[in-house]
Amino acid sequence: MSEVIDVTDPEDPRLDDFRDLNSTDRRPDLPSGKGLVIAEGVLVVQRMLVSRFIPRALLGTDRRLTELGTDLNGVAAPYFRAAADVMADVVGFHLNRGVLASASRPPELSVPQVLEDARTVAVLEGVNDHENLGSIFRNAAGLDVDAIVFGGGCADPLYRRAVRVSMGHALLVPYAWAAWPDDLETLRNNEFRLLAMTPDPAAGTLADAMADVADQRLAVLVGAEGPGLSERAMRASDMRVRIPMSRGTDSLNVATAAALAFYERARLTP
Repeated sequence: MSEVIDVTDPEDPRLDDFRDLNSTDRRPDLPSGKGLVIAEGVLVVQRMLVSRFIPRALLGTDRRLTELGTDLNGVAAPYFRAAADVMADVVGFHLNRGVLASASRPPELSVPQVLEDARTVAVLEGVNDHENLGSIFRNAAGLDVDAIVFGGGCADPLYRRAVRVSMGHALLVPYAWAAWPDDLETLRNNEFRLLAMTPDPAAGTLADAMADVADQRLAVLVGAEGPGLSERAMRASDMRVRIPMSRGTDSLNVATAAALAFYERARLTP
């Protein structure tokens, strides 16, 4: 089991992986700094423990240590046990979830790697909001999406907020950064049909399009809030599809729209 080490001094250098998590300049999860991945809360830590992200250290209260229990069997990283006020001094705010884990970033997966065994993938362009990213990972995990491919302008999926909102699924759903937009051709060469989501009223409906590709490999393309997919990404796609809207509303939040597409795909998959 993970070695349990009691700490009472918030300045203890062994806790540096978790220090100043709200600091714009010193956050340890910045790729330009330590580049660590931070898991927050029992459920997210549990998912880190079964992912490819190998923990370096854990920091938490005695209560969270008890809740993790046998999850820590075979974990080499130490568990620094501390009171809630000590943790607050370290991270810079009161942590309701009571436990954190840090991990180094493993080598990035390539687009061909994540496509190899995939049948359904999500492709994101310009999605730069971490909460939307986290929600998309959670939706992907729950609705049979095998991988996520990031195009141009996307935010870091391993930022602490994205990992937290994803409920740890950002650590489990495979993803890769694309050479954008050239890797759209890689998708096509791997026999994926490319479905671009748009509010354009001239586009076909999502339900009809999904029925047409139910037995094929599929990539669902979604763009940023506001501008949506670029025209270049649209032109590279096989189909443009829309979600029929009412009451003068032209579109949904990107994570919600993606979830509807994922659901429709899962519902019709043989």
